[in-house]
Amino acid sequence: MSVARARRSATLRVLSGDAWRWAMYDWANSAFALIVMTSFVPLLLREHWSAGETSTEITFIWGSANSIAALLLALGAPLLGALADQGGRLRRMLAVCVVPGAICTVLLALPGAGQWTTGLSLFVLAWLGYSAANVFYDALLTEVAEPKQYDLVSAYGFALGYIGSAMLFTLCALVTVDPARFGLDSQVQAMQVSMLVVGAWWVLFSIPLLRERGRAKSAGRPARLGAAWRQLGSTLREARRYPQLWLFLLAYFLYIDGVYTIIKMAVDFGAAINLPPSHLVFAILVTNYLGFPATLAFGFAGRRFGPRRCIYVALAVYCLVTFLASMASQVWHFYLLAAMIGLAQGGVQSLSRSMFARLAPPGKSTEMFGFYNMFGRFAAILGPILTGYAALVLDSQRLGVLAILVLLIAGFALLTRVRETS
Repeated sequence: MSVARARRSATLRVLSGDAWRWAMYDWANSAFALIVMTSFVPLLLREHWSAGETSTEITFIWGSANSIAALLLALGAPLLGALADQGGRLRRMLAVCVVPGAICTVLLALPGAGQWTTGLSLFVLAWLGYSAANVFYDALLTEVAEPKQYDLVSAYGFALGYIGSAMLFTLCALVTVDPARFGLDSQVQAMQVSMLVVGAWWVLFSIPLLRERGRAKSAGRPARLGAAWRQLGSTLREARRYPQLWLFLLAYFLYIDGVYTIIKMAVDFGAAINLPPSHLVFAILVTNYLGFPATLAFGFAGRRFGPRRCIYVALAVYCLVTFLASMASQVWHFYLLAAMIGLAQGGVQSLSRSMFARLAPPGKSTEMFGFYNMFGRFAAILGPILTGYAALVLDSQRLGVLAILVLLIAGFALLTRVRETS
């Protein structure tokens, strides 16, 4: 067998069995991130749910809703992780988060004109289900792959998420751009129907992972809240035993703040500079279709050169995106930025997850991924509220965007000091 053929065969084996089912969950839940969180809820808020608020007030409301949701998740994520580690039932707890999250996503089709408080309340609940599920999903990486496979398997998950969500979003976008052709009255109604479709998609493609029994670890004793609290307290007391892990988390806290802020605020920013909704939608498609091959490329590069170096490259691209965004004013500018984000976004996400999986101590992976998600969600509190507040006070979305540079550069600098232990 030739070397090239052997490598292709090894790559295919990475996605066999548990790893394939694990990666397919990213296909399932990424539709929520792209269609609900990034695209249609910001548009529904601005075009339908708002009740006469100004553009900058809507930006502030949207940023505040995201920050409140992130705070709630951040406070609970470590306890969720400790609870799962103590009981050893990752897939069951994943299901407990997926089902109510999907139900709230479906209910997002109901709020009417001016009902932004109802709409955003449902969004916060749906987002909490989505994000809490990711605590258990991320931790499952250490069960479905060996350490040497973490970079590539993690990248496959994000890559499948990009292509799956892009395919569904393409359909939703076509319906939204020309709703009359599909028997709908308006673009708003098309976006409401999309909420129903996303909820069903999320549950349907979660089933393979949720039905898998997994390894023996997943059949442990029933979890107890008191024991989970004690385990969480023990981990915090022993924090000094894992200095590199906590240094990485601090770096991650800073740079992922910038990444998530750009993801969450991009559509609102484009709408605020008067880009037509159709261009916003198709720019997002550019990001996701480019994200599929780019994320896979980052996965292979991470295996060859190490995840840290590849994260450096992705963060450099994000710094350039942030600077250029402050000057964007035309449609082609937005498309260029969307393409650049597509090239870097999956890399920074997937390789951060795989690098952290290597640093997490054995036997506490879910609890540590609870902290990983906590730091990510606390970071997402700061970015949106900073950009939203700057836009409100300075009456300029452009000046708010530049604040993201500080977070990206600070995270980059701290990451250079992290030593990988394996």
